[in-house]
Amino acid sequence: MLMNMKDLLAVAQKNHFAIPAFNIGSDQLLKVVMKKVKELNSPVILEMSPDEFNFVGDAQIQAMIYEAAQTDVPVCIHLDHGDSYETAVRAIRAGMTSVMIDASTLPYEENVAVTKKVVETAHIANVSVESELGTIGTTGNSIEGGTQGVIYTVPEEAKQFIEDTGIDTFAVAIGTAHGIYPKDMKPELRIDILKDITSKVDVPLVLHGGSSNKDEEIAAAVDNGICKINISSDIKVAFYTQCRKTLNENPGYREPLEIYPEAMEACGKVVEEKIRLFKSNDKVKYYY
Repeated sequence: MLMNMKDLLAVAQKNHFAIPAFNIGSDQLLKVVMKKVKELNSPVILEMSPDEFNFVGDAQIQAMIYEAAQTDVPVCIHLDHGDSYETAVRAIRAGMTSVMIDASTLPYEENVAVTKKVVETAHIANVSVESELGTIGTTGNSIEGGTQGVIYTVPEEAKQFIEDTGIDTFAVAIGTAHGIYPKDMKPELRIDILKDITSKVDVPLVLHGGSSNKDEEIAAAVDNGICKINISSDIKVAFYTQCRKTLNENPGYREPLEIYPEAMEACGKVVEEKIRLFKSNDKVKYYY
């Protein structure tokens, strides 16, 4: 069942769980994620960054739409960190049901102007819009980028930004970073800031950079208002670590059906861990 983000997250917000948003950069990752959400009866968000979108093309969106049509599991297809109005429009035309416009590094007025323009276009097509105030950090090993150091979301500004733009979901900056954290980089989520934001706004809240954080911090974020958590690096590390192992142990392998099954199984374990951590398992029942 294909849904937009606004309707999907409204249920999560009401019932106090978070929906996993997995970055899908290949058909193998799509198949793993859909297999697990069906097994665990979890709603899901299938997303891709602009770079991933450019790589896989519109055909991958059609594969996602097909998968959504074959199941009663609620599915949203989302553009992650859209870098321009034009990219957002391309995603809408390709069939995505939600887009993020990320102008968070621009001055406030420019961020509002770009975001509002995307909102006006997207809502005509019943596509929901996510945006961000403050910035997500970077570990230096992710194509999704980020800034050196986190600019935390100011709760009062978050409320005003949502009112000024009309966005449907809001990405908070509370200390996460894209990628896998190096050993010398110890993230600490500012749950106090999250609580303050939650008390001031009504729209569902989103946490970016969800890979590689402590489980207890992620659980606390869910308990305090986060309704969507983005996961990219964790599932890809599991998948490609096993790919390398399989190829090293079997240098003669060349067929995808030889190389990928064990990698998909390893990836699936991480997908299941995230679903259970976010408390989205067995939540499909709330959509009917």
